[in-house]
Amino acid sequence: MDFSVTSSPPLLLLFLLLPLLCFLCLRQAPKKQPRAHGLKVYRIVGTLPHLVKNQDRFLEWYTGVMRNSPTHTLSFKVFGLTGGAITADPTNVEHILKTNFGNYPKGELSVSMLEDFLGHGHGIFNSDGEQWLWQRKAASYEFSKRSLRNFVVDAVRFEVVERLLPLLERAERDGKTVLDVQDVLERFALDSICRVAFGEDPACLAEDGMAAPESAEFMAVFNDAQNAIMARFMSPAKWLWRVKRVLGMEPERRMRSALATIHGYADKIIRERREAGQLARRDDDFLSRFAEAGEHSDESLRDVVTNFILAGRDTISSALTWFFWLASTRPDVEDKILREVRAARASGGEGASATFSLDELREMHYLHAAITESMRLYPPVAGDTHSCKADDFLPDGTFVGKGWLMTYCAYAMARLEGIWGEDCEEFRPERWLDEEGAFRPENPFKYPVFHAGPRMCLGKEMAYIQMKSIVACVLERFSFRYVGGEGHPKLIMSLTLRMGGGLPMQVKKQRG
Repeated sequence: MDFSVTSSPPLLLLFLLLPLLCFLCLRQAPKKQPRAHGLKVYRIVGTLPHLVKNQDRFLEWYTGVMRNSPTHTLSFKVFGLTGGAITADPTNVEHILKTNFGNYPKGELSVSMLEDFLGHGHGIFNSDGEQWLWQRKAASYEFSKRSLRNFVVDAVRFEVVERLLPLLERAERDGKTVLDVQDVLERFALDSICRVAFGEDPACLAEDGMAAPESAEFMAVFNDAQNAIMARFMSPAKWLWRVKRVLGMEPERRMRSALATIHGYADKIIRERREAGQLARRDDDFLSRFAEAGEHSDESLRDVVTNFILAGRDTISSALTWFFWLASTRPDVEDKILREVRAARASGGEGASATFSLDELREMHYLHAAITESMRLYPPVAGDTHSCKADDFLPDGTFVGKGWLMTYCAYAMARLEGIWGEDCEEFRPERWLDEEGAFRPENPFKYPVFHAGPRMCLGKEMAYIQMKSIVACVLERFSFRYVGGEGHPKLIMSLTLRMGGGLPMQVKKQRG
């Protein structure tokens, strides 16, 4: 039997009144609109307008929200868009990264937004399940070898002695040169990690004219790729980047060009090594180590080493950029580091090298504490995102829906008195030392700078070795004066935490 709304007057009336009924049901007087964590919650769109309005200063805004939140957690869901929750509660972090680890993988949504850059399942940072477990075991085995640790130390030592120290010496002699220390550190880190990943030296920190043009281009486009990835994650509509890519809109147009350069650079090295019969040439670089297993295609080898380049280049340069800025504002901290470094140098006796041995670096507890404290305040990865596999409740009672993106924010955690005390925003290395002055680690879920749980960073020890070696060698000889003006440097939230406008410094000879 045919049925029509118009055949029934009551149904017709209901149909005509439906829009008005919906409006009346949704409408509330402004003074009665609910608020969460001090934020106005709008009907239909919830807290989304606040996120959109503050996306260019997300870290500062979100930290302020968390201070006013009793749970240090914010959730949001808008019809038609991917839901999400962001937390700065250590108990929630432990739940996500350990207790209910299986329910919070990277997830297909996050993997899809990263796969054109980092590959799908071929790299440890963009894989889940069995693929991730295989990558983790393979990488863990390699990281446990003394030969790799020595190879990394040698690569850093070469870059420090042959390039970084001479560059700073020239700037100090000139007296007027202003160095962008962030750019210097990014060049340093890229040279070092390319040696470790590929066995190749792009010479980005070499004197002008010595670096190959493709190396300079490779370095420049890496930031473009990171910025495009961050734009994908920050967009309320997680599918919008695909539309921009099809239409050739920014930043996806630049991303396409960046990927062509990044992949082309890596592919060229792999192809030339394979043609020369030296792909698995038994050197200590990652490419040789993974190629030796014989289980990777050229494309998967490219993805593996690209993952390690991202980890090694950007995290260390980010950490040290903020460290040197903080140290320039605290002469007392620099003096304590200098005393410790000079004591290590004196104990080494005559004939010591320009750098420091592993044993000497391990004994530098105050330096270790200062770098750790700097990363607490300015974590290289300010926030880490996972996907929720099935409906869940966090320990604080917050509901997280299936398919939602779940983020913990290490930057905000550092600025909450309930976690770090009333002096949480102060740069105070002493908080990491015991009564004897020995370094004392913290709960990793309170300090998730190197992540925690099964995905704990495998390169943590080597990262500290590199950073301590660089800082000790530099501050033994030079001191920096920040010339970027008054106020706090601008935070740039890319895949790693960068400094807007760079880090302009004048180099001075170290006193005493």
